Amino acid sequence: MARWRPLPAGLDPAVVRFVVQLRKLKDDSGLSLPRLAAKTGYSASSWERYFVGKTLPPAAAVEALAALVGADPVRIEVLREAASRAPVDQQPDEQAADEPAEPRPAASSRTRRLGRTALTAGAGAVVGAAITLLVLSPEPANAKPQALVVKPRTVYTCTYTQRDGRWYAGNSTTTSDILEVDMWGPEVAELQCLLQHAGFSPGAADGNFGPLTETAVIDAQKAHHLDVDGQVGPQTWAALRG
Repeated sequence: MARWRPLPAGLDPAVVRFVVQLRKLKDDSGLSLPRLAAKTGYSASSWERYFVGKTLPPAAAVEALAALVGADPVRIEVLREAASRAPVDQQPDEQAADEPAEPRPAASSRTRRLGRTALTAGAGAVVGAAITLLVLSPEPANAKPQALVVKPRTVYTCTYTQRDGRWYAGNSTTTSDILEVDMWGPEVAELQCLLQHAGFSPGAADGNFGPLTETAVIDAQKAHHLDVDGQVGPQTWAALRG
């Protein structure tokens, strides 16, 4: 079996626990990255980033991997959700030419995908000493160093106003931005506030499109007889603002 390379020393402990279990599922599957991509619909380059802690995989990808080895998807999803609450962030890396195998909607220029590889002050030295996972494959010669930055958690509030028959919560005025799981920013906070206002609880309005927000979006789409996909587009915005 190929050996894993060490995880970055500054990863949040919750991210480390999740990635370690994700790697174990991959080992249990006995599949190469190309075969794993073929069986799950997520590209090999996506899985490579998931396994090194560079980005957090969507819930559907984790469920697909767990299904391949007969693992309990609930346990790994709990770890993924804990990792999604890591309080710091990284700069998004450039999208590879062959990425993704799975379709993704276009995102607002103001809404960036959530980077899960994060530095945590104080915990980095302890985690770095504890992690002994080894290399899966050599680093490409032309690999770019990953830029990591500490990003303070942003606090959002919901201040509701109604203009021209539409509700606004003070974080964004968008009516068309496409949002999906693992995105973050003020548009997501606006979505969460509008969901709360409509009676569909996404948890805290923290600007992080996680599993609770996805569930609330699905419930709202069902209630308004919209296409149920857990993603937010113009129709869902119109229903929530109206």
